[in-house]
Amino acid sequence: MRGDQVEIVVDAGGVTKTYYVEATRAGRRVEVVNRRGIMEVSELTRGGTVVRTARFMTSRVIAMVEHPATAARGAARARPEQPAGSGD
Repeated sequence: MRGDQVEIVVDAGGVTKTYYVEATRAGRRVEVVNRRGIMEVSELTRGGTVVRTARFMTSRVIAMVEHPATAARGAARARPEQPAGSGD
């Protein structure tokens, strides 16, 4: 869902670098796969087609943070809450 984001912090030989992979359009999602010592972060369409991929050596990854877009956050934007005591 648009708004999904993964933040990856990697050791780059004495310094750290931060990379972001984000679902840039509605209907896309971000998927994280860890296999054979490689962490793969991909942006996928609804049908599962890979749009872009970032690959990192697992031994170099310091931190990975997933920031999921929640349906509740989207619903709150669509329908604002009524003030307390409005009498509706």
